Amino acid sequence: MEEHVRVVGPMNGKFTFHKRLDGTIDKGRVICILCKKEFAYHRSSSSLAYHINAKHPVASAATANVSNLAIYSKALRQTKLEENIPRMSKSATDRLTNVLAKWIAMNCRPINIVEDEGLTEVLQTASNDPSYKPPCRTTVTTKISKMYDGEKKNKLEILVEDLPNFVAITGDHWTSAGNHSYLGVTGHFIDGEWNLNSFALTVMKTETRHFADKCAEQFLNVANDWGIENKISTIDTDSAANMLAAMRALPYEHIACNAHILQRTITVCLDGSGFAGVLAKCRKIVGHFKQSPASTTELNQQQVTLGKKSEQLIQDVPTRWNSTLAMVSRLLRNREAVQATLDQQNNHRWVMLTEAEWGKLQRLEVLLEPCRYVTELLGGEAYVSCSVVLPAFRHLDRVMDITDDDPAYVVKFKNAFQRDLEARQAVVNETWFKVATALDTRFKDLKCLPREKREQVWTSLENMLQAAEPRRAATLQPSTEDDQPAQKKRRSALLLGSDSEEDGMESGELQRYRAEPSISIDDCPLQWWYAHSGAYEKLSVVARKYLASPATSVPCERLFSLAGHIVQKKRAALLPENVTKLVCLSNWLKKKK
Repeated sequence: MEEHVRVVGPMNGKFTFHKRLDGTIDKGRVICILCKKEFAYHRSSSSLAYHINAKHPVASAATANVSNLAIYSKALRQTKLEENIPRMSKSATDRLTNVLAKWIAMNCRPINIVEDEGLTEVLQTASNDPSYKPPCRTTVTTKISKMYDGEKKNKLEILVEDLPNFVAITGDHWTSAGNHSYLGVTGHFIDGEWNLNSFALTVMKTETRHFADKCAEQFLNVANDWGIENKISTIDTDSAANMLAAMRALPYEHIACNAHILQRTITVCLDGSGFAGVLAKCRKIVGHFKQSPASTTELNQQQVTLGKKSEQLIQDVPTRWNSTLAMVSRLLRNREAVQATLDQQNNHRWVMLTEAEWGKLQRLEVLLEPCRYVTELLGGEAYVSCSVVLPAFRHLDRVMDITDDDPAYVVKFKNAFQRDLEARQAVVNETWFKVATALDTRFKDLKCLPREKREQVWTSLENMLQAAEPRRAATLQPSTEDDQPAQKKRRSALLLGSDSEEDGMESGELQRYRAEPSISIDDCPLQWWYAHSGAYEKLSVVARKYLASPATSVPCERLFSLAGHIVQKKRAALLPENVTKLVCLSNWLKKKK
């Protein structure tokens, strides 16, 4: 026989759940504690309340009195201050969580910042809700993952449209603070409105050594992942031997980073020139001030006394572009203050530069300033840079021309610079640059080329148009020999448009383009093509392909600088997939702004 054991149940304990002999509770049956009558129970207390009111009215009245007393007591209780403050709604809290996740991703903040007491206080003050607590790290991580998936889906939709027909990519390897190797890849294309777009495709961890076949395989994996394997026009990398070999194995045009080439030439020529000795002295002077806070303070005082801006000297770094020029320029600008400070320190008089050495620094600054300008000009990703390569290097050739008043050490530097740069340009895709320059309406006169080579560019561009015309729909295919003429014509049309020696053998479209006047150097060639693409239907397709390619792999270097803010010493154990999401998402969100 079953035993009834009181287990407090519904109706404020007036009913108990039935308990079996084996100790389990049967929540499908309840027992009235007043009359021991058993009822079926299905989580509804209406029948139980009817039983109490009908069979036990005294108990029902007592329950009502107790309830009324509780309500009356609650009304008499003094309300706490925080109970009168309005709480944030669920929708407002969700919006704030999304904004927090976006801020953390875009500005490379560590996710555990949501546990910062200071941030909590700021959010509570801003929201006027002292009870608000930021989301936990898991919630923020989930939000960032969903945000990454959404942004990547949008980017994929852009890349698979009819436009862009061509996508240029840049790639390079990077080693994180955790000693992990990553391949960074960025994509570049011109959209239907003739705007130049650039954003990160991936920062993927690589497990193998950087052999040529593995590098080529990695680039193909990225292209397949984004569905652009048939749209890639060029791949821009540095001039490392493994990268050059990898690009030869791929069916795409290769562009070597012109900024790397130029900076390597500068470094080699400085080491073997007559400037090496004076630069060594400069580094010693700068190092003296860098290592002595007291000397730096004295230098700043001298700068203020002489009415100059208080600024620190700059030490050059072999891997930092234009840092030698920055060191020389800063030292020349503060020459008087440096001399006055060192004169007060008799034990350092031996490191002072002579008048002849100061003169060398002035000549070196004049030589390196055009190199800095060209490096920064070619390194942009928000404007057309591929068509600027030939005019820029022609400008450097004129700067390095030897004059009668050049001393021997300057002549030595210029000769070495011209020889080394010419040798390194052997890996440069000059054919691509010629076409891109011709298609840039700022340089369509092709004055950066010898006169006898200008017609060759127009001829190759005409061949491209003829080869591409019968298979207009094939513009999504990888760059081949048939595609190369179309690319070259874009560049040549930009450089040679004002040439007066037309041979009359070109198509009407190319003839009309060559007759167009060149635009100002300050104008945007893409805006010109946006306004005239309807008049040059076939030629505009070629221009869209050639003008989208960057001249350097600098966009990847910027991507690695961004990754360096994320993968720090305190975050060196980040999972590779999280590194990819954080770096790419930060890049995408900043581009949207």
